Order: sequence, then C-alpha cells, then structure tokens
Amino acid sequence: MTLTLHSYWRATAPYRVRIGLQLKGLDYSYVGVNLLKGEQHAADYVATRNAQHLTPALEADGRVLTQSLAILEWLEDVHPEPALLPKDVFDRATVRAMAAIIASDIHPLNNMRIQKALTDLGVDAPGREAWSQRWIVDGFTALEPMVARHGQGFAFGDQPTIADCCLIPQVYSAGRYNVDLTPFPAIRAVADHAAQHPAFIAAQPDNQPDAVHA
Repeated sequence: MTLTLHSYWRATAPYRVRIGLQLKGLDYSYVGVNLLKGEQHAADYVATRNAQHLTPALEADGRVLTQSLAILEWLEDVHPEPALLPKDVFDRATVRAMAAIIASDIHPLNNMRIQKALTDLGVDAPGREAWSQRWIVDGFTALEPMVARHGQGFAFGDQPTIADCCLIPQVYSAGRYNVDLTPFPAIRAVADHAAQHPAFIAAQPDNQPDAVHA
C-alpha cells in the first residue's frame, strides 16, 4: 500500500497521525502543507485532499482520508499489529475517551483557526495565550486521573495506544502556550517515557522535512 501524508510539521493533528504511522512501522511519503502561508486553502488541495482546509490528509492507494482520529482508527483496522487499542471493549472505550478529551475538547479551542478568529476579534497575544492555557488545563485536569489510574508507562497500560498518539502532540502544544505542567505528574511521566521511544522521536515536529528551525 502506498501512503502519502499531507502534514504541517508543527500542527498537532497530523502529528498524531505521524505517531500512528511510525508505531505501525509503515513507510509513507511526506508532503508539507504550510499553514502559515495558507497552502491549505489552495484550490487543488481543498478539492482533492481536505475540503475543510485542514491537515492532515492521508492518501492511501489513491483514496484520501481526513480527520486524525478517523485515520488512526483506519490504521488500526488495516494494520492491526501492533495494536493501538486494547482488546477489552471497556478498555477500548477508555482509550477512546482519553483521545476524545484531547481531540474533541482541547485541541479545537486552541488551533490556528481559533487563534486567528480571536485575533480578528481584537484579542491580544497575552489574551490568546491565556485562552489556550485555560482549555488545555481544563482538559488535562480531567485526563490526569485517568492516566494515573490506567497508565503503566504510557497513557493506558505499558504499550502505546491512540491515547498517546493524541496526548504527546497536546503536551507539545502545551509547551508552545507556556502551560505549567507541574500539576500533571502522570501526564508528564508519559511524555518523558514517550520521548525515549523511536516512533515518537521520528514523529516529533523538529524531525519533519518541513520543520523551521528558528
């Protein structure tokens, strides 16, 4: 199967997919989409890759998939090993809930579109940062006891799951918004553990071909 990922190095949604691809050990081509330059709004990209003007988009043998969680679930379906979801149905639901806290409740409130909308409404840079910090802290406050209860190196158990595919990019985003992670020791422990894992290292923003090193 030929895979091509349309990604932006610093965006957290494609970062999730990169982790999933790396954990599955899948080869893929990388196409950078510069969100700051507005390449996600190009007519061809919108028509053939992502009608939402977003990343990621994953091409798989000529078909295009969007939405990071849907892509991760698809990867699990077509490449079930190594598994990114536990076998037990209740455990699977817990992992999905962890991922949804991040992908549905935290990330949509601090992504680039929201930052631009806040700017257009006259919110200054400190105000935008405070906004992002609020929602990251709110989500991490809910997630922390779940990780503390279920984590054994990773967010759920001792092997990476879809929850980690979402959590590690959100920790990265938290750093960009200067969020104090001191109140979240379980989350920090997972991030420290993942930082030593080859798949997570390969997926890191600074290791992408379109990364900008200031």
